[in-house]
Amino acid sequence: MLEIYGVIMAGGGGTRFWPLSRRRTPKQLLNLSGKDIMVNEAADRLAQVAAYRNLYIVTNCEQAEEMKRVTAGRIRADHILSEPAARNTAACIGYAAMKIVHDRGDGILVVTPSDAYIRDTQAFAAVLERAVDAARGGALVTVGITPTFPATGYGYIRCAKGEGALPVEQFIEKPPREKAEEYLASGRYFWNSGMFIWKASVILQRIEALLPELYGGLQTIAASFGREDEARVTAQGYPTLPSVSVDKGILERTDGILVVPGEFGWNDVGSWDMLGALHPCDENGNIAVGDTIAVDTENTVLYAGGRLVAAVGVSDLVVVETPDAVLVCHRSAAQDVKKIVDRLKEAGREELL
Repeated sequence: MLEIYGVIMAGGGGTRFWPLSRRRTPKQLLNLSGKDIMVNEAADRLAQVAAYRNLYIVTNCEQAEEMKRVTAGRIRADHILSEPAARNTAACIGYAAMKIVHDRGDGILVVTPSDAYIRDTQAFAAVLERAVDAARGGALVTVGITPTFPATGYGYIRCAKGEGALPVEQFIEKPPREKAEEYLASGRYFWNSGMFIWKASVILQRIEALLPELYGGLQTIAASFGREDEARVTAQGYPTLPSVSVDKGILERTDGILVVPGEFGWNDVGSWDMLGALHPCDENGNIAVGDTIAVDTENTVLYAGGRLVAAVGVSDLVVVETPDAVLVCHRSAAQDVKKIVDRLKEAGREELL
């Protein structure tokens, strides 16, 4: 029986959660729920189907030491794989697969993001177990989230109707509102969760066939595993790897993909306006975290990091306070907070990144 390995992708910058999220402490290292940091919550969920000893994290080199510190007791330090440069999900997954095959042999990988919120962890585990069963025969499997509203910020998966693991017919980029409404009404579309389940050997075979340049670069790095020069070879080779998502590079170019539908209260909590997935709204639709006061205020997100944040007579805003920065934006512009990070980079304001 093949071992099951959990792989948590945790290299993102989480720029839409600036000013709380920074390079060394991105979203996955934040405690947004009030319970634990997001990567630890992801590890605890995965441990329901893959033992803690089989959990791996792939993260950015700038975050690796902090990741080891905050996940100590859950994740072995040598299971935290450090990427010298961000090269998208195909490289991330291929790197983890080669490392696991080299150190432990073939197995089934359950790959998840580090920064999603999942309300029903038992239902989540049941979906993953069904996906693992489907992957044992060599299929590439993904998890589709049953849509609850016509979201325009998510990718979609169209599949055949039926039960169990369903054949994927098409992957679709973020659609306009009218298309999203059609998808919701049809019952044949799911949100793309970014979760993948497959044998390590199978995904490596697909990378070799469809992304040979990436495979060759990963092979060069893998040849150094366990040697004294592993860190040097990885640092030199990884930034040269092609940057492509596993969706575009593999899944959209491969027949026979399966999707296992899931309903477990999933939310990617991608920006400040989505904080309601983690915290209840008051009677006026406000989401308040920390020391806050809201008077005659509606549909506003208030986040106080240390000082009192007070709002009077406003609506549809996001107000975030941290020790060195304050963010104010319209709630509808929460996705554009990353533009502030871009401006700070252009201005050389490294202390705020």
